[in-house]
Amino acid sequence: MKFFVDTADTEEIRELSDTGLLDGVTTNPSLVAKTGRDFIEVIKEICDIVDGPVSAEVGATDYETMLEEGKRLAGIAENVAVKVPLTMAGLKTCSQLVKQGTQVNVTLCFSPAQAILAAKAGATYISPFVGRLDDIGQDGMNLIGDIVQIYNNYTNLNTEVLVASIRNPMHIVNAGLMGADVCTIPPQVLKQLISHPLTDKGLAAFMADWEKSGQKIL
Repeated sequence: MKFFVDTADTEEIRELSDTGLLDGVTTNPSLVAKTGRDFIEVIKEICDIVDGPVSAEVGATDYETMLEEGKRLAGIAENVAVKVPLTMAGLKTCSQLVKQGTQVNVTLCFSPAQAILAAKAGATYISPFVGRLDDIGQDGMNLIGDIVQIYNNYTNLNTEVLVASIRNPMHIVNAGLMGADVCTIPPQVLKQLISHPLTDKGLAAFMADWEKSGQKIL
């Protein structure tokens, strides 16, 4: 499973990239707005930090403007994946950009039917939002299971399932069990994956015994 981080904070991205765990980055207008920086400048800097795909979202809702924005974003760097909403205009834009060799991430997916349409449009990634479905009393992970099963039924569909709106480590574990291709994870949740109280307890015991031994490796 690939790990993307969901942030526009370049310092956090740089820190996580150094761990070797990061395969890509997703951003959205809200995340970039939090930085208070120029949108294009932020995307370019992120593309310089990571080698993997960097999702950059269009701001328009009509096809013509969306397509032109997508071309502009794709021109920033070879690893830009243009992010478009799951609307008719978004799917049309997706189809055109993919024909031009651009990676496209279709976002705001909330049903298996929408995911089928995105795959038919040639999307590189489909982003189902599991946390937002949980928020309205549905099980967001059921959607992931459905999409993975549908995509696996057809060898000609190459769209990767990118689990988005992740709220906790169990979303990631369950995504792995279901065979999702990618999880895009907020930095704080990614760090939660590392932590376990028994790891901390075990390490403290090992270090205490090592100190008592009086030995050194270096």
